[in-house]
Amino acid sequence: MDYVKQTVKDYAREIGFDLVGIASAETFRDHGSVTLKRIEQGFMDGLPWFTPSRVKRGMDPNKLLPGAKSIISVGLSYLVPSEDETNSLNGKVARYAWGDDYHKVMKKRLKLFVEGISQRLNRNINARWYVDDGPMLDRAVAQRSGVGWFGKNTNIINPEYGSWIFLGQIITDLELVPDVPLKKTCGNCTRCIVDCPTSAIVAPFVIDNKKCISFLTIENRGEIPRWLRPLMSDWVFGCDICQDVCPVNVNSMYSKEQAFKKKRFTNIELTGLLEMSQEEFSVRFSNSPIKRAKLEGLQRNACVALGNTGDRTVVKTLGIALRNSSSIVRSHAAWALGQLKGKQAIKILEDSLIEETDGKVLKEIKEALIS
Repeated sequence: MDYVKQTVKDYAREIGFDLVGIASAETFRDHGSVTLKRIEQGFMDGLPWFTPSRVKRGMDPNKLLPGAKSIISVGLSYLVPSEDETNSLNGKVARYAWGDDYHKVMKKRLKLFVEGISQRLNRNINARWYVDDGPMLDRAVAQRSGVGWFGKNTNIINPEYGSWIFLGQIITDLELVPDVPLKKTCGNCTRCIVDCPTSAIVAPFVIDNKKCISFLTIENRGEIPRWLRPLMSDWVFGCDICQDVCPVNVNSMYSKEQAFKKKRFTNIELTGLLEMSQEEFSVRFSNSPIKRAKLEGLQRNACVALGNTGDRTVVKTLGIALRNSSSIVRSHAAWALGQLKGKQAIKILEDSLIEETDGKVLKEIKEALIS
């Protein structure tokens, strides 16, 4: 390995990245074409920012950095030990959101890397860096660089760290010898496909976004389809099921990153979410990926989760949610009351018919009463 490439890799690990690989800056034609096809098929519906123009820009590194010669692909593990939870009135949070906002952690470290490697090589480096909120096809870069292979759930999987990794990319004018993609694959394993409760993985490497619990609880700003609500269990932000069942992930190495080891939000108390004000939400989730779902989205998700508990002690709380200023929250509170049933729930639903004026909410209330 030449001196420059070795220096790049050594420094990436020195500042805390768990994985580093080198990819060429050639256009990602195959991955770009597949992604564009997914958009055409409607599998990316509900993500208005995920457009064909964005994909076309992201598949060509030279459009992002003229003169690009290499892409440095890095990975940072976020896996921390889980805790046994027995409280049925807590909502589950995907592991990646347990600690600090990874965007801030990754971007700060990527900036540090570019500044530091420039000093070590004693030359000014032209570079642009991205996490998953940029146009770069991050998983395609990781696959090409040998950081991991594509799992059938579309996540990148690494032999040591599994799929519990955040990905970062640095497009640069450094001319580095590319690494070789891993030959390993998922083989015949289909655990992620079989165990997905909403059947969102419609084929190996193909996810229908509209069915995915992560999309439904985070990016989706509207109502959750009624048929999907009972399948969502108690997830209120994201979902880890397809990763939890992956055999490779069983023995994955834990993260060393302190920002992810704080475990502030392994779960969230559901009734507390429904009672939370906008000010409380802003303060509590100020440095968390969870803020992306917004208060209305989390309260909607909390209603669904409570409806799935079968616990009638929350009927009164859902009754209060049925007077929430958001029609989205009221709709899902009505559905949850219909799931729990019982005299108290029915009385609350019947009384709300008199006060409610929103047509969609009224429909939910009526359907809840006959369900």
